[in-house]
Amino acid sequence: MFDIGFLELVFVGIISLLVLGPERLPVAARTVGKWVGRARRMAGQFTKEIDRQIELDELREELKKQGESLNINEDVNKIHSTISEALQRAKEFEPLPREEEDKPFIPTQDTAPGKDQPSTTQASQENISSQQK
Repeated sequence: MFDIGFLELVFVGIISLLVLGPERLPVAARTVGKWVGRARRMAGQFTKEIDRQIELDELREELKKQGESLNINEDVNKIHSTISEALQRAKEFEPLPREEEDKPFIPTQDTAPGKDQPSTTQASQENISSQQK
C-alpha cells in the first residue's frame, strides 16, 4: 500500500535507535505495533461495513424492482376471470331441477314386470348364467 522497501525500513530502524536509544526502542516498537494493529482492524471493519451497505442497497433495489414488476391487481383480475369462465362451463353440466321431496319409485303397469317381461333379478341371473357358458 505504501510501497516501503527493506532499505527504507532499515533506515527508519537506525534513526529510531539513535533518537530513542536502546532502552526506549522496544517499548516504542510495541506501542507502534499496537497502533498499527488497531488501524488495520478499523480499516477492515470499515471495509466490511461499506460492503454490507452496498449489498443492502443492491438488495433494496432488487426488491423494489420485484415489487414493481408484481402487479397484484392484474393477477387478481386473471384469477377472477378464470373462475368466472369455470363457473359458466359448470352451469352447462348442472343437473335437471328436481322436486324438493324425494319420492320412492313405484312401478306403473307399463314398467312393471309381467308375464311377458322377466323381472330384473331374473334377467340378471340369466345374463350371468349365459356368460359362464
